[in-house]
Amino acid sequence: QVQLVESGGGSVQAGGSLRLSCAASGRTFSNYIIGWFRQAPGKEREFVAAISKSGKNTYYADSVKGRFTISRDNAKNAVYLQMNSLKPEDTAVYYCGADGSFVVSTTRGRYDYWGQGTQVTVSS
Repeated sequence: QVQLVESGGGSVQAGGSLRLSCAASGRTFSNYIIGWFRQAPGKEREFVAAISKSGKNTYYADSVKGRFTISRDNAKNAVYLQMNSLKPEDTAVYYCGADGSFVVSTTRGRYDYWGQGTQVTVSS
């Protein structure tokens, strides 16, 4: 198993920035694709960004492309989500998930392990 812990959430004004971290423990971290998802109140959990096992390939939802950057440091067993130019509609609980398969997916069901989430609140 892989245990995931998110951190870095908080409250910011529109236009501000936050950097989320996803720390992993357990099985070899570099064997997992890592994705960030978010869930706003009353809405389904949606894909935000994902990164391949090596970190060479990244994928983004259209709503965050150009504003968010996902990266990973396999030596530190960590994945990061740098969020710039935040908007009120980015308000949600952000979760990181781990997927042990070979192809990056934007589908929530493909991810086997999840953290507890971290709250991001953006005020206008």
